[in-house]
Amino acid sequence: MMTALLLGSFPAAEASAAGQRRRAARGVQNTAARPSPAPTPVVVPRLPAGSTGGAPAVTVPSQRQQQPAPQSTPAPQTSPTPAPRTQQPAPQAPDDEPVEDDEVVRVTSNLVVVPVSVTDERGEPVQGLRREDFRLEEEGRAQELSEVGDADQVPLDIAVVFDLSSSVTKNFEFEKQAAAGFLRQVLKPADRAAVFSITQKPELLQPLGPADAAAGRIAGLQPAQVSTGTAFYDTVRAATRYLSTNAPERHRRVVLVISDGEDNFSEGIHGATTAAADKTDAKETPQARLTRINEQTRGQHQRVLQKLLQEVQAADAVFYSINPSGPGLRLNVISRRAQDGMEQLASSTGGTAFVPPTAENLEHVFRQIAAELRAQYLLQYLSNNEAQPGKFLRIKVSTPARAGLRVRARQGYFKKG
Repeated sequence: MMTALLLGSFPAAEASAAGQRRRAARGVQNTAARPSPAPTPVVVPRLPAGSTGGAPAVTVPSQRQQQPAPQSTPAPQTSPTPAPRTQQPAPQAPDDEPVEDDEVVRVTSNLVVVPVSVTDERGEPVQGLRREDFRLEEEGRAQELSEVGDADQVPLDIAVVFDLSSSVTKNFEFEKQAAAGFLRQVLKPADRAAVFSITQKPELLQPLGPADAAAGRIAGLQPAQVSTGTAFYDTVRAATRYLSTNAPERHRRVVLVISDGEDNFSEGIHGATTAAADKTDAKETPQARLTRINEQTRGQHQRVLQKLLQEVQAADAVFYSINPSGPGLRLNVISRRAQDGMEQLASSTGGTAFVPPTAENLEHVFRQIAAELRAQYLLQYLSNNEAQPGKFLRIKVSTPARAGLRVRARQGYFKKG
């Protein structure tokens, strides 16, 4: 029955088509009385304002849109009055037509990454915290966390910076063993470590790689045999820049320094130290000479330290230091200033500056750092702060529902341009 109905419809269709051809030949326009459809507007992405030198965005039609809309050819006339023309709508770009990248208006936000270590009252790592367990404030305003990754989910890239100068080589072999054991203990297969040495200039001894490669390189280190210059700031800066370039943005970045923090050879320091040391007074005692050099170079050290701090902050890195000098460093004004500088770097980035009382305490210090890294989270949020680039914005991280926990995080960050 359905087939017969379909076949029976063909003669009627042919007759209808023939009638339409005859009416067209006589110039009869069935569509003349119908209103022309309104042209469909074509939406074209705006150009970024920067591409016009700051001028307002200009809508530029594509090559297809610049062509005039086609018009129908009038039928042969049979009377003095011309037949009206049928207006066709302007062609519309298909939905799947590709759009050039420079035609898209993009919106960017300032992604802020905050490494956070969480331990309990006994110093044991606290794992398994979720996004709702944290509260993060920027300049006193609560921020919405977009992502929270824990230590099991976020790979760790660490740069171990070893001081080879003669001032810290008393327990050098023990320090090497403790550092190598630390890397093998804390690094997982997805984690990587690099090794730098501090002498007169920074030197990358081992690029980022597995724990065994870095531990083996540390085991082969040899201390300086003679007194040489120490470029502490330059080497920490080199390690920071190396992590910033080679560690993915969403990895945890750590700079671990084994040094007394003293510097007499970095850029901006060597000249000031030499000038102060050249002003020798025969009546000066050695302690008085150190005090005078410290006072005359204090300002320059602080300026170089602040620039270094900004770089470590910008790299989203956490700074840890272990000073093998022990409590004796408090007897020397230059040594105290150096330790104060490392403590400033550590507290500002969420790390810790350790001064173990004896060499035997090194293993305990490394275990504590390992515990903190195992309990480290990576908090991320989009900041809409309209402060000028380069301004330091303070942040505070807490766990309101878990008041007994110890939270260590960076104190703030410098807004990027």
